[in-house]
Amino acid sequence: MFQPLAGVRVVDLSQVLAGPYATYLLALMGAEVLKIEKPGEGDWTRIGQGIPKLTEQRMGLSYLVQNADKKSVAVDLKTPEGIEIVKRLVATSDVFLENFKPGVAERLGLGYDALKAVNPKLAYVSISAFGQDGPMSPRPAYDHVIQGMCGIMLTTGAPGAGPTKVGSPYVDYATGMNAAMATLGAIMEVRRTGQAVRIDVAMLDTALMLMASLVTNVLSSDWKPVQTGNEAWSQSPSSGAFQTSDGVLMLAANNESQFRRLCPAIGRSDILSDPRWSDPEIRKSNFPALRETLIETFKNRSATEWEEILSCVQVPAGRVRGLDEILAEPQIAARGLTGAIHVEGHDAPVMVPAMGFKADGSSNPPKSPPPQLGADTEAVLRVAGFNDLDLVRFREARAI
Repeated sequence: MFQPLAGVRVVDLSQVLAGPYATYLLALMGAEVLKIEKPGEGDWTRIGQGIPKLTEQRMGLSYLVQNADKKSVAVDLKTPEGIEIVKRLVATSDVFLENFKPGVAERLGLGYDALKAVNPKLAYVSISAFGQDGPMSPRPAYDHVIQGMCGIMLTTGAPGAGPTKVGSPYVDYATGMNAAMATLGAIMEVRRTGQAVRIDVAMLDTALMLMASLVTNVLSSDWKPVQTGNEAWSQSPSSGAFQTSDGVLMLAANNESQFRRLCPAIGRSDILSDPRWSDPEIRKSNFPALRETLIETFKNRSATEWEEILSCVQVPAGRVRGLDEILAEPQIAARGLTGAIHVEGHDAPVMVPAMGFKADGSSNPPKSPPPQLGADTEAVLRVAGFNDLDLVRFREARAI
């Protein structure tokens, strides 16, 4: 199994989606992740939507998604003893990750300088809405707020539809992936230099980098993005969304060879001999007529039929599916994209994402279910060197 982070320890103070997803990816690759949670409450997602019985156990689906293969350590960071515990854990760890608003970690005594003094070879990772500097830095935000601010809502949706949000909290998950990648780089840099590294990941930065080509076009030309609905980025008349007899087909015959395979495959070889559409530039100038011809042609068969026909001639095309439909496709099972976890008190397995890529043929599904709140507190503290008297002291102070 692909475990490049075996032996790496991560102290994770993050909550909700972006931070926990980052450390989940690290855990799947072998890191030991110590999830620090508030006693009696835990991560906010523990009481998220989904299966009521699991929510009552503080094991909601939103929590289960990105917290397998971790250990839960219940520590109250508002007590001096809680800070003492975290610092002791950091002293023997490789990574510290937090997603507080900028300045909060410092006020707790867990800022970069304070922890670097405890562990001079620490990779210190901060995730926030806008980053640790800049005029917006102090502000809080969530995924949909960043979507509204980053410009994506005025490039998504049909023309004139008004701002349109992407249906998934994609900024959160992309930020988690960005943070995981940055953490891997930080680990390597610490090993190279022997010195601590500070990583600063912002949701807004991540959202903009997901639109890298648009960013460059806006900054380097007079071009401004507009809402184009389901039209393709290429603006080719033979790319985009086409209504079929029973659904919508997304088509991407962008280059000349694809177009020349497309026409005979759909029974319209005559298009290739029509002077209005003899080359790509002329096609664009006669866009409406060609598009209307294709629209009428695609109405003659189902989206599934067209997908199969065009796939056989290597023209990119796919029937628009619901999430439940694509997850039921044999392709998803073949890729090992999800793995089953078993939660105590719940009979059916819960399916959660694996790594999202394969290494040596495996997608590394989780090895252990997400922990109950505080399940590993005592064991982790004993490994850190705390004794029975320390544990009594911590309990009396309500630090654990």
